[in-house]
Amino acid sequence: MKYGYFNDETKEYVITNPKTPTKWINYVGNLKFGGFVDQTGGSLICKGDPALNRIVKYLPQLPNYEFNGETTYIRVKENDSYTIFSPYFVPTLDKYDLYECRVGLGYSKYVSEIHGIRTEVTVFVPDNEPRLIRDITVTNLRKTHVELDIIPVVEYTHFDALKQFTNADWVPQTMQSRLVEENDGLKVLTQYAFMNRDTRINYFTSNYPVSSFESDRKLFLGENEFGTWAKPQSLLKDELSNYESHRGDNIAALMHHLGELAPGEQKRIITQLGQGSNISEEKAAIQKYRNEKNVDDAFNNLASFWETYLSKLQVETPDEQMNTLLNIHNPRQCYITKNWSRDLSLYQLGFGGRGIGFRDSSQDVLGVIPNYPEDARELIEKLLHTQKRDGSAMHQFFASTMEANEGDSRERPDRPDYYGDDHLWIVQSVCSYVKETGNTDFLNKVIPFYDKDTSGNTIESGTVLEHIRRSVEFTKNDTGAHGLPLLGFADWNDTINLPTGAESFINAHLYGKALQELIELMTFMGDKESADTYETWYAEMKEVVNNVGWDGEWYIRYFDYNGEPLGSHKNEHGQIYVNGQTWATIAGFATEDRAKTALDSVYRILNTKNGIKLSAPGFNGFDPDKGGITTYPPGAKENGGIFLHTNPWAMIAETIVGNGDRAFEYYSQVNPVYKNDKIDEYEIEPYVYPQNILGDEHPQFGLGRNSWLSGTSSWMYQAGTKYILGIMAAYDGLIINPCIPKEWDGFKATKYFRNATYEIEVRNKNHINKGVKSISVDGEVIQGNKAPIFNDGQVHKVIVEME
Repeated sequence: MKYGYFNDETKEYVITNPKTPTKWINYVGNLKFGGFVDQTGGSLICKGDPALNRIVKYLPQLPNYEFNGETTYIRVKENDSYTIFSPYFVPTLDKYDLYECRVGLGYSKYVSEIHGIRTEVTVFVPDNEPRLIRDITVTNLRKTHVELDIIPVVEYTHFDALKQFTNADWVPQTMQSRLVEENDGLKVLTQYAFMNRDTRINYFTSNYPVSSFESDRKLFLGENEFGTWAKPQSLLKDELSNYESHRGDNIAALMHHLGELAPGEQKRIITQLGQGSNISEEKAAIQKYRNEKNVDDAFNNLASFWETYLSKLQVETPDEQMNTLLNIHNPRQCYITKNWSRDLSLYQLGFGGRGIGFRDSSQDVLGVIPNYPEDARELIEKLLHTQKRDGSAMHQFFASTMEANEGDSRERPDRPDYYGDDHLWIVQSVCSYVKETGNTDFLNKVIPFYDKDTSGNTIESGTVLEHIRRSVEFTKNDTGAHGLPLLGFADWNDTINLPTGAESFINAHLYGKALQELIELMTFMGDKESADTYETWYAEMKEVVNNVGWDGEWYIRYFDYNGEPLGSHKNEHGQIYVNGQTWATIAGFATEDRAKTALDSVYRILNTKNGIKLSAPGFNGFDPDKGGITTYPPGAKENGGIFLHTNPWAMIAETIVGNGDRAFEYYSQVNPVYKNDKIDEYEIEPYVYPQNILGDEHPQFGLGRNSWLSGTSSWMYQAGTKYILGIMAAYDGLIINPCIPKEWDGFKATKYFRNATYEIEVRNKNHINKGVKSISVDGEVIQGNKAPIFNDGQVHKVIVEME
């Protein structure tokens, strides 16, 4: 069954059936103010920290048909009675003549037709404004006049989202609502609660006269009369109660009488949900967004931002699904994931949990550097603030306070208190930014390390370059019995928590990749001594990996504290791990023959029609020595599931060995656009990547979960653009080195790089996977596969002939 379609012209996914298998969402605003809205109009909105400044009550665990956070009711008066429905399907669950939820770039637009009334609602957050706009237009499609009322409703939560579930007495006693009267019938209904002696005020208002209001959920629903969100008893009366709640379950419901609409007549109501410290200080901004022109301008500004953001790279390949993904939805998801990290989604609820992960965001930022480099740089700087003097890093931090912690390792005092991989990812982030922008001055910026003295003062600072040097130095000095980097509490695979003394091959490979980056950077900067040192370190680790890591047909993944391998043919479960093979290739540690053999083993053992499994066979029962991986059934998540984050690494590795057909096969089988025709199996949104899909050892093989905030988005964007299409920034030019399917005749791309636009045409007349015969720039043939830096604001034509 289809639930919608892609509209590339409007850059939207259009949901046509609100009864999606699970909630499908879209993000509005950002971590300063925003959240997500779902396919039936529900919302989860916060300001700043999603755990400590939640505004709207939204429970993802509720069924699709339940009210969640926000809705709007439309009331038609006919024959002295009321017909009540919602333009969002939920909560009234009526049968619609037309229903659309247009999932756009930073907005969702709902279009519905029922009972002869057409409603269009656009939901978005204006740039740098702490308010959610719902721009509602109703049209009378009937041939007769109709009398309409519109009643938008918000259900509030306490600012401390977790307290709502842990203290059912204290929280209701602190939540209160008050009405602020204004001229011409305009009203602001405020709600506030005390949070650590800090009063914050939420408010709900509109640009239209309000005849009455309600602030108490019990009164609105008529719970004593068994009223429900589907049929609130208060809406059967002419007016709401005008009760200012002094405690309890606070809501904001505003009654708007639109009067009679003639056939074809439209009326427009604009609501605002916002937060401020003092309502009198908010009045000017509230008044601004009651003006239709200002709302239109704000929405147009949002469109302009996305137009600029996406224009930095546009592609035209023979595969339309790839074009849809790379031109619109993948870079959009990269930006959202960079903004929100793992802080707020249907799956990460922000209840004092993840915040911003050092490892996560170091990778997320790679996906936005080509499109929005200075925004990416700001995040890189925040990450470096949480790196320690010894070169390791705090595992996660909270953007609102910059307080960091060591993550899940706190819960296991018998395991090391650091993650062995965190600090290595940032090397790639810093180098990628400098390659894209040419801003080598950034390397000289001084940033404090996280360590503090007993008074909370910074102990030491270092330049950005010093930070990334210390990243590799920490791993150089943190090795185990085989000479491999120690695991720490965990590496990228959080769920394998081996006792102290375990060694990790992916930490070795990441160390190798970081050294490659530093060798390239030092060579570019003319620091031969440092480059030579890093070359020596690289050669030493490459030798160790190949001496102790090769298992015959693939590379081992770990040595445990007793020196026993995991990820070996010797193991009953977890015999092979995809990361051990892909990263050995990406880091250049695998010889050509071993790389091809290891990648063939991945294809033979781990690949499925729905993507590459993380490992196989799955564990079947808890093993305390292995840790969290054994808590999942076989085929789920890290235990033999299709953990999508790893799939682009396989694509990248295949392009390195020149196998463009297999790289594109891997790309296509996890492209969510292709899932649009089998949603009943896949279930989640087809316009974003999930974190995981259940593997073939699980009875629900093909089921996706944990969409949106996944490192998959960044790496898939890189795999598609930098490695398959081969368009990659370098310190001294723009590399164009495609590795594409043989059947392609070529492709086109437009890339903005260093204040110039490169119009690229790749021609593959001989139908090969990889190999550049010649490149001409503006009609002149150049040596190699690297177009020069122009920095002239002009358009340059680049022709690439493959051979």
